[in-house]
This record gives sequence, C-alpha cells and structure tokens, in this order.
Amino acid sequence: MHAMWASVAVSWGENASYVDTKGSSVAQAMLDAAHLRQGEHVLELACGPGGVGIAAAEIVGPDGAVVLSDFAQEMTAIAAGRARGRGLANVTTRELDLERIGYPDGSFDAVLCRDGLMLVADPATAMREARRVLRPAGRAVFAVWGPRERNPWLGVLFDAVTAQLGVTVPPPGIPGPFSLDAPGALEALMAPAGFTDYAVGEVPAPMHANTFDEWWSVIPSLAGPLAHLLASIPAEVAEAIRTDAEAALADFGTPDGYQLPGVSIVGVGRR
Repeated sequence: MHAMWASVAVSWGENASYVDTKGSSVAQAMLDAAHLRQGEHVLELACGPGGVGIAAAEIVGPDGAVVLSDFAQEMTAIAAGRARGRGLANVTTRELDLERIGYPDGSFDAVLCRDGLMLVADPATAMREARRVLRPAGRAVFAVWGPRERNPWLGVLFDAVTAQLGVTVPPPGIPGPFSLDAPGALEALMAPAGFTDYAVGEVPAPMHANTFDEWWSVIPSLAGPLAHLLASIPAEVAEAIRTDAEAALADFGTPDGYQLPGVSIVGVGRR
C-alpha cells in the first residue's frame, strides 16, 4: 500500500490545485466543524497534498501549529512544498499511519482527516487513535465518500473496469473509497471510539470537468490501485474502459462541460 500510493504521488502533486478545488466544499465544512482558534495545534491525517491542513494553518496563525501527515513520504514532501510556497512557518510534516499515530496522548486540539479513513484496513483502530491524541475537549473531523451511486465522477470508472475485466473494483477485502458509505457507518465508529457530542451529515461535493479528456487525465491517475491496473493492462483494453466511461459520463454533459454530482459524509466528534 505504501509503494502504491507513493507511486501516484506525482499525479497528486501535479493536480493538487484541482484536488483543492473539487474538495473545497468538504474542506470548508470540516474546518467549520472543527471550530479552530488561533494558537491551536492541529494534525491532518492522510494529508495527500495537504490542502485541508494548509487552510487550517492559516486559521490557527503563527502561534498555532499544524502537522501534515501521510504514510507516504512522497505525499508529505508535496504538502511541505506547498506550505513553504505559502510562507507558512507554522507547518511541519511527518510520516504517520492512521492506525498507529506516533504521538503521545493529548497532543492536539484538533485532528482532521479527509478521504483517508475509508482506505485503512481497520478504521475502528484509526478512529480510536485519533481520539487518543486529542486533548480534553479536542475535536476530530473525518470526511469519507458517500454512496457510490451518488458519486458518478468516480463510480463510472469503477463500473467501466468491472464491465471490461469482470472484476470487482476494489477487489474483495481491499478497503476502497466507498467502504464507509453506508448510513450510520461513521457513527458506528465514533461512538465505540469514545467520542461524545458527535454529529454526522452530508456535504455536496460535485465535480466539474471541461472535457472528457480532462476528467480522464485526472481521475484515473489519482485512483491508487486503478492507476496501477490501467497501466498494466493491454492498451486496447484500457481504451475500451475509456470508451465505456465516456459513454456513461455523457449523461452528465452540458454546454459548459461535465457537471458530475458528488456527496461526502462529514463527521465531527469531541473527546
């Protein structure tokens, strides 16, 4: 898993602004739920290019501190470069696993995790770890993707791969983007982890693509296991997948490009 995500880090770096734009509504909902204040210490888990944590750093100010963390060093290097580019001296980076957060109990006022919890093998352990490193009354905010059928910007790619290869995407036993999309899934993790005063809600997360080629150049390259799969299959099969995906996306075409629905689930809990 480390090697897989490290190998697509370049694409995440090249498309960091695109990722930030697409995820802006979710990022804002997370920051609003976290109620960050100046001087607080914040940890972003599974940061990727670090968009949420960088925004948090601007809120907590020079007297606060933000750690951008990911289990792939290649991702934290991208996040660090973006923070430096914004002149944020209150940001550091560290390689951390969600299921084994290498900080003492009570280290942070807030923990943020966008689109990472659903990709770990044991999200219950990751949830407990996030609570453990919070200070008393600290807040943790998690965002995961909602139901696959309501996120066609990615679901159509999975469907096209399945149609051409006859395999389930992701394979059984491998956590994927929609592994926590069921109603009540986040609540079922937060309560046993010991969070109190928790709340979960939906946030619209649509995607706009000017052309199909734009969508095809971005989404498959960011999709971890699928990026590897598409690179390893014969060119004619990859082209058939592309053709199927283009046909499916036609339902969302407009004179201004593709308007693709999306929805995330955001949960906040207090220690």
